[in-house]
Amino acid sequence: MKQLPFYHVDAFTDIPFGGNPAGVVPNAEGLSEVEMQKIANELNLSETAFILPSLDENADLKIRYFTPSNEIDFCGHATVAAAWVLASELSWDQKANEVKFETNIGVVPVQWTKNKGKLDSVSMKQVRPIVKDVPIIASELCRLIGIDKNDLDHNYPIKLGYTGNWHLLVPVKSKKAVDAACPLFEELKLMNEEHQIVTTHLFTFDSDGEGCDIYTRDFAPAAGILEDPVTGSANGALAGYLFLEGFLESNLSHSFTIAQGHSINRPGYLEIKVESEKGLPVIYVGGKAVPIISGYFRL
Repeated sequence: MKQLPFYHVDAFTDIPFGGNPAGVVPNAEGLSEVEMQKIANELNLSETAFILPSLDENADLKIRYFTPSNEIDFCGHATVAAAWVLASELSWDQKANEVKFETNIGVVPVQWTKNKGKLDSVSMKQVRPIVKDVPIIASELCRLIGIDKNDLDHNYPIKLGYTGNWHLLVPVKSKKAVDAACPLFEELKLMNEEHQIVTTHLFTFDSDGEGCDIYTRDFAPAAGILEDPVTGSANGALAGYLFLEGFLESNLSHSFTIAQGHSINRPGYLEIKVESEKGLPVIYVGGKAVPIISGYFRL
C-alpha cells in the first residue's frame, strides 16, 4: 500500500479557517490523471494542487490544478498554498529564494519573503494581463448577480480580465451592495459558459473599515464553485485591468491590499504590486498561508 502525503492549506490568511482552502499533494509523480481527479474530489476543496517534476528547463517543478470535477489551467490561491508547503514543510526556502512552477499557462515564479529568518509571505508573478470587451447587457448582468442596476459603478467599465483565466470584472459602488449580491447561480453558470468566463468578480473601492483598498467577491458556478473565498487569479486580473484601462499611472509602481471572503466568514487579504515594464504591467499577487491539516492517502 502506497502512502501519499497531502496538506490542507488556508491561503491568503494567517488565521486558521480564514482565507481560501486548497489541497496540496507535493509528491504527485506516478499518479494518473484519473487518480488526481479522484483525490481532488475526495478532498472536496475548490482546488487541489499536484506538484510533479518538470521537464521545462525554465521551471523547478510542474503543478496541475483540479477542482472536484475537472482540471483547470491556473489557480492563484492553490499556487500560494503549494509554495507555502514547499517552504514551511519541505525546506525549499533553505536552498532558493523562489520556486518556478510550470503550469498550463506558462512558468509562474513564486518568491518567498522571510522576517527574522521565518517565512512571512509569498508572492507570485502573474502572466501578462489582458482585458477585452464582453457583449453583456448591464441590466441583465445585474439580474444574474443579484444587485440593483443602480449599484453599478459607471466610473469603471465592465470588462473581461485575464492573468491565466478569464474573469468578468464588475464595478460596484459600495461594500454593502457587494455583500448583498445574491446570484441566480444556474443562469449565471450558463452565461459564464457561453462567454468562456471562469468567474464573475465584483469589486468596489468602498472598503467600509475592512483595512483594504479594494473589496471583492467572486462567483464561479461554471467551475463548480458557487463562491470562491479569496481569488488570486481574479484579483491579479483586476490589477491588470486597472492598469490597462488607465486607472493606474503607467510610469509608476503601485501597491494595494484587496480583501475578500468576509461575506462568507472566510476573510482573507491579498497584497498586490503592479510594476511597469516598457509600458506594460507586471502583476504580483502575494499573501500568507496556514497549513491546518496534513495526512496521507492510502493508495
